[in-house]
Amino acid sequence: MTIEGSNTTAITLRTPRKDDGFRLHQLVAECSPLDPNSIYCNLLQCSHFAETGVAAEKDGDLVGFISGYIPPQQPETVFVWQVAVHEKGRGQGLAKRMLKAIVSRDACRNVSHLETTITADNEASWALFRSFARDLGAELSYTEHFEKEAHFGGHHDSEFLLRIGPFAQPVNG
Repeated sequence: MTIEGSNTTAITLRTPRKDDGFRLHQLVAECSPLDPNSIYCNLLQCSHFAETGVAAEKDGDLVGFISGYIPPQQPETVFVWQVAVHEKGRGQGLAKRMLKAIVSRDACRNVSHLETTITADNEASWALFRSFARDLGAELSYTEHFEKEAHFGGHHDSEFLLRIGPFAQPVNG
């Protein structure tokens, strides 16, 4: 899938590959305030969980990435682990297009819900997922899920579990 940007260079969406792992690690480092994972974790995101992730390239650079997976206990749900969009890919609706690409995949044919966790102050993520839910005509709900003191030892803000759905397949971007 190719996305025309605000300039003449297109952004291409594709399934992640193992060799994206280190590039993903670098992308996340450039997308503050995202929490970094180990390179090994990024390699697993790009290999074991490739069918529920998406890589976005522009001029050979990785400018966007969404990692996700289908929890074994919830086969109707895709969990979005992390959304990263480099400044080179911003302002083009790339994150929402990547979300739509994931839920449109054959691996998500039985998926009717999307979940993610977001801190209360992450306005960009709240706006993205609200807009995504509106586009799908789906309900959005959230509850506190990982608490600052109980789960993060006071070292990270609480994370809210956001749930979107049900929505119908396929979703066209």
